[in-house]
Amino acid sequence: MDIYNLMKMGLDAIDLRGKTIANNVANINTPDYKRKYVTFEETLNDEKQKPKIEVKTDLGSEMREDGNNIDLENEKVNQAATTLEYNALVSLTNIKLAMTKSVISGR
Repeated sequence: MDIYNLMKMGLDAIDLRGKTIANNVANINTPDYKRKYVTFEETLNDEKQKPKIEVKTDLGSEMREDGNNIDLENEKVNQAATTLEYNALVSLTNIKLAMTKSVISGR
């Protein structure tokens, strides 16, 4: 897989992760709602399979009596980490595009 497709998939995963976190926060008071999370980076380690973006449900933890397992502090931390990942990937993408443009223009 070429670097541009990989960066695009990374940005798509970060976008979906941000939306998933926002959905979790919106459902913080919904009884029996189970936290959702996005996996992508884990699939990059396996050379045998193609990287994929998936939304999964956290069924392993239950925090409240109403069956909801959303931890607002954890979601805030995840959102901050997602923002940092986004900024880093956008910077990396801009650098890669600038390098390509420099090679094409001969400078």
